[in-house]
Amino acid sequence: MINLKRSCLIILLFGLWACEKKVDEEVIPEPTEVQISPKVAHQWANMTLKLVKESPENSPTYTSRTLAYAGVTMYESIVSGSIIFKSVASQLSGLSDLPSAQGLDWETSLSAGQAGILKALYPHTSDQLKEELQNLHSSIVAERKAAGVPDSVLTASAEYGQYIATVIFEWSKNDNGHEGFMRTFDYSYTLPQGIEYWVPPRFGQSSINQPLHPYWGQNRLFVPANEQLEIPEIYEYSAETSSAYYKDMKEVYDKNISLTQEEKETALWWGDDPAGSASPPGHSYYLAAKLVNQEQNNLFEAASVFAKVGMAVSDAFVRCFKCKYHYHAERPTAFIRRYIDSRYTQFWPEPPFPAFTSGHSTQSAAAATTLISVFGDDITYTDDFHEGRPKDSERNVEFRSREFTSIWAFAEECGWSRILGGIHTQQDNIQGLEEGKRIGENINALNWKY
Repeated sequence: MINLKRSCLIILLFGLWACEKKVDEEVIPEPTEVQISPKVAHQWANMTLKLVKESPENSPTYTSRTLAYAGVTMYESIVSGSIIFKSVASQLSGLSDLPSAQGLDWETSLSAGQAGILKALYPHTSDQLKEELQNLHSSIVAERKAAGVPDSVLTASAEYGQYIATVIFEWSKNDNGHEGFMRTFDYSYTLPQGIEYWVPPRFGQSSINQPLHPYWGQNRLFVPANEQLEIPEIYEYSAETSSAYYKDMKEVYDKNISLTQEEKETALWWGDDPAGSASPPGHSYYLAAKLVNQEQNNLFEAASVFAKVGMAVSDAFVRCFKCKYHYHAERPTAFIRRYIDSRYTQFWPEPPFPAFTSGHSTQSAAAATTLISVFGDDITYTDDFHEGRPKDSERNVEFRSREFTSIWAFAEECGWSRILGGIHTQQDNIQGLEEGKRIGENINALNWKY
């Protein structure tokens, strides 16, 4: 009986302690980040897109790589100032811990880092754009000085940001994509021979009748887990009308000969020809900037968005091009003209690389997956990436902005648009979306926070 009373007393005391502890835990506030506007991050994202669009030798491959190094530099140049976010440097392939810093002006550090990495990645850009990069950085420093930041802090902050950019640029030199703008097309690459294999189009999206970056799939990936992904399986080539391969091609044909005006607008919107835009990965980076600006994330979280999306589109293009030049799969038009309709012409011109898997699908799914990790998927936004562009008179189609009520919806539409364009099949699209989602999930799985 005595033991029973003693046990009850212990249980009672433990219960009171647990309740008190619960109350205490409830009143302890979560750590709060210093609320710094994401304005500077947004400014540099827009400048980055302007740079890749207006620089020579623009390609989706090199652009995707640029966005990754710019995003990582942005994040690592300021993450020391966060009490929530932590450096991911040591978790990335081939990069070790970066030195931290305290007491800096993080807007200045971010700006110096962006100016440094972009100048290093684009030595081939125009003098005017180089001047614009410097002018943006100078204007941001002037604003910070006007806000009362001491000169000594501004100097130290700029030096730190530039140092991070220098270290990351040195790291970039060993990824197999360094100075990829100098060898966009490969005249020495030997394509496999056979009716089922892709052949560079004579009248396609590019005036150069050679494969674009056939070795891009050998580039180092940012996230080690993405190195472990298997190459997706492809349908066996077949001209039999009952085969999955034939049915996939026939679906493209049936859709392209009956496109509605709205479907033409969708195909045009996501075309993102590098000759006139920042290319598909730039479109994804733009949507990241759009959401950052709309939701007004803290500067540190905003930087994490650009780092995630940048690495997502970059790893997506490496994985995608590894697959493309593994199978060398033909585009729909060649098959359709051979077996279905010899007079067929697809809606959108064919790009200078093989079909399977879809780069649009892979990169948009990877980017969307990382964006969802920050914003959730229940969010309304407008994609006005091509707003102001003149009508495509050749196709009699206007560039009309898109309204979305979820982030994943843009990835699905982006992938579907290539079927509407006649340059991909559902197999290319679905496998690309699945691969991109896995790539994005591996990026999200990095240890981003304390």
